[in-house]
Amino acid sequence: MIEIEAILEDDGTLRACRASGHAGAGKAGTDIVCAAVSVLMRTAFNVLSGRKNITVRGGAPEKGQLWLEADYEADGKDFLFAAGVFLIEGLSSVAKEYPQNCRLNISTQPSGLCNERRI
Repeated sequence: MIEIEAILEDDGTLRACRASGHAGAGKAGTDIVCAAVSVLMRTAFNVLSGRKNITVRGGAPEKGQLWLEADYEADGKDFLFAAGVFLIEGLSSVAKEYPQNCRLNISTQPSGLCNERRI
């Protein structure tokens, strides 16, 4: 089971996302659920990492582990919000289609806590 924890500000702006575990929906290297989660998380990280006014940190410390955290300046908030909507919609889709292999938990925190470590 892939467990995904996403943290959004109360207005829906993405602050952090962590995916851990293995879906078990196929052999290693051919698991469609793992591939979908990996592509969504890595793409979100890559899109955000080159963006002005957004600071993103993340990594894949071992197989079955992906994480990202984002901070922003005022001019970066709209882009981060949109990227987060895309990421959460994609991860929600995977979790709904493969509930036995992937679970998404979304929590919120008050807006404006830009510099606090979340995950």
